[in-house]
Amino acid sequence: MKNERAGAGESPLEGWPLILGYLGVILMLIGGVILLPLVVLAAYPEEAGEAKYFVLPGTAAILMGYMLGLHLRGREHGRLHKHQDTVIVVGAWALAILLCAAPFVLTGRYNFTQAVFECTSGWSTTGLSVVDVTQTPHIFLLYRSVMLFFGGVGLVLVMLCVLSDSYGMRLYSAEGHPDRLLPNLAASARTILAIYAGYILAGTALYMVFGMDWFDALNHSIAALSTGGFSTRAESIGYYDSPAIELVTVLLMLLGSTNFLAHLYLLRGRLKNFFGYCEVRFSLFATALFTPLLAGLLLAGGLADALPRAVRDGLFQTVSCLTTTGFQSVPGFGGWPAPLLLSMILLMLAGGGTGSTAGGIKQFRVCIMLKDALWTLREKLDHRRVVRTHAVRRPDGVETLDWRGRSEVSSFILLYLMVFALGSFVLSCFGYPLADCMFELSSALGTVGLSTGITAYDAPAAVLWTETAGMLLGRLEIYVVFLAVIRTAGDAKSGLLGALARVRKRGWK
Repeated sequence: MKNERAGAGESPLEGWPLILGYLGVILMLIGGVILLPLVVLAAYPEEAGEAKYFVLPGTAAILMGYMLGLHLRGREHGRLHKHQDTVIVVGAWALAILLCAAPFVLTGRYNFTQAVFECTSGWSTTGLSVVDVTQTPHIFLLYRSVMLFFGGVGLVLVMLCVLSDSYGMRLYSAEGHPDRLLPNLAASARTILAIYAGYILAGTALYMVFGMDWFDALNHSIAALSTGGFSTRAESIGYYDSPAIELVTVLLMLLGSTNFLAHLYLLRGRLKNFFGYCEVRFSLFATALFTPLLAGLLLAGGLADALPRAVRDGLFQTVSCLTTTGFQSVPGFGGWPAPLLLSMILLMLAGGGTGSTAGGIKQFRVCIMLKDALWTLREKLDHRRVVRTHAVRRPDGVETLDWRGRSEVSSFILLYLMVFALGSFVLSCFGYPLADCMFELSSALGTVGLSTGITAYDAPAAVLWTETAGMLLGRLEIYVVFLAVIRTAGDAKSGLLGALARVRKRGWK
């Protein structure tokens, strides 16, 4: 919000001073995130000794943020230069990951690489883990879920609930929220948080009804809705072997992977808008197509002992892959037949909905790609010169696509697949089977969290860093990261050249 109390003669904050001010506000939010798990000590007082790992980094983040944010007070906010919104978003996520890694490192049980990997997995809502949940204190298990919660909705979105200005929409969009639910941006952010929190509370209640204790219920509800997949059990959802718990999880995963604007129409009873949305239709179609396919492959591979169990696991793993959640109802994926792994890779690459907590290429882009192929084929077969309008259906109406929009989608998908191929190649250099490498990288890049066993506490550091890069690129959608790096490098070069010029000028004098 623009501050009208700017002092006389003071120029508005813009460029890097404004970036640092935003990052200061975000640092204070990060500090709060680090301190939040301390509330669990009321239920588990025997873990009070673990508190020291959170207090220091949490307090330090709040103090640093306060100092950085001081120069925003009483000053009018000027303009952000081109692509500096991406610098704020990527900077915020980098700070969140690095600072939140501190409690893991301070325990002495994890090195820097493992801690950064775990926190990147949490903030990106991936769910790949190097943590042994059977030996991990409750405070750290809740800490992972807290990262999933805020990573799912996004740091910038939380910031905009309390701070909004004329450049808020640019930050909001850069973090992966393309739709504004209400005319007021801050109100849209609060509405998303309210929907998100409401679903989590409902999911927690249902889990408890079907037999989970409150701690497991809360953590799994957050993990399912954030499409994160961190579990408090080594066997994930399969630990409970409960059709009711699996059904609740499926519903939460589908809700988490659905565009928040579509949720608004669903909650208002506008079912035609909701079910007419191309992503909802694609999700239902893909689930109906891949569930019997996976069920058949599970039976053929001897991984299910009966048809009902095969269908149950086929449905659960289809939804888990498509929504990029990463929960499991089966023991593991190492040594699975190639057709099963390929089917799941395709689902993980497609991913969930735009403006949701899910990752992947995103279903909206996949819909456009498939429609574009059909439009092109139809135009080649039709001998008449007919000008057609190409459009896709969104929750709030029909969106017309020109050649530029279609080209941008194709370019993004090509870049995504190039990153996928490069990451798979790097993993294969460590001697893992190619199918396992492709599965693992599609899981990291799609922010899914399923693993064939490559991701482990003792995995090579280069493997963990490759997956860490994939998770961050997947969550922030590649272009945002590239633009932020290019803009930062350009600003650093300009600053260095300017400083050299000033030094030379003084020398000449």
